[in-house]
Amino acid sequence: MVSYKELGLVNTRAMFAAAVKGGYAIPAFNFNTMEQMQAIVQAAVETKSPVIMQVSKGARNYANATILRYMAQGAVEYAKELGCAHPEIVLHLDHGDSFELCKDCIDMGFSSVMIDGSALPYEDNIALTKKVVEYAHKYDVTVEAELGVLAGVEDEVASEVSHYTKPEEVIDFATRTGCDSLAISIGTSHGAYKFKPEQCTRDPKTGKLVPPPLAFDVLHEIEKNEEQLREASKSAVCKINIDSDSRLAMTAAVRKYLAENPSHFDPRQYLKPARENMKKMYIHKIVDVLGSNDKLLQK
Repeated sequence: MVSYKELGLVNTRAMFAAAVKGGYAIPAFNFNTMEQMQAIVQAAVETKSPVIMQVSKGARNYANATILRYMAQGAVEYAKELGCAHPEIVLHLDHGDSFELCKDCIDMGFSSVMIDGSALPYEDNIALTKKVVEYAHKYDVTVEAELGVLAGVEDEVASEVSHYTKPEEVIDFATRTGCDSLAISIGTSHGAYKFKPEQCTRDPKTGKLVPPPLAFDVLHEIEKNEEQLREASKSAVCKINIDSDSRLAMTAAVRKYLAENPSHFDPRQYLKPARENMKKMYIHKIVDVLGSNDKLLQK
């Protein structure tokens, strides 16, 4: 058993509470490689932002669980080396699909896990989530659950149909499971190829395909219900997942470099601009989209 606290990591509880109160969102950047991790840490330090480094089941299998543990510890030490005295870095499992996977991640030093039982019947989702929560909370690990299904494809998560979260189920689900946060479906989607043509409508004026609108009425109703559990806040959305944008930024830079330098073959030559391109994108998301810059709880 490895405690995330020994690695210098934090869980999401305090940063989410601060984000809800402050009306901003915490970036949750997926990573698979050292270059992605370096770019995430560099961007977080330069913007003085808390950050969630998250890995999917597939990314964990790709990188190796033991290596990931030391990468997370290395990320904390790297942030300190770059000048951040008190880094706020979470190592989070994205879309865990079983109790066994979540338990293994907790035992290997993850500070937060997501259990995604959204494809299960409602009561089964509650039972699975509650089981994960009970184990995680023994070690002060926070748990994200999912209620409602997002359309699209990303890594090992796939669904052709989006099912909006039912506002009336939120309080019941959160109360009975004890989850720390809840991923909801309001029309957002997974991945770079977010919607199929048949899921869209066609603009009569331009002829362009338009994706389904975000159901902000669902979000507002959920926020209204959640006032029973939280103090007043600008928004209950406090975590935004960013994965495909990172892959696209990395791949675009690699393609550009190799097209301009076809005789080069040293990975360091093309991965360096890829890392810089990802860092630039991460900083943009932190500052211009999420507003989490200068939000470290300890300066």
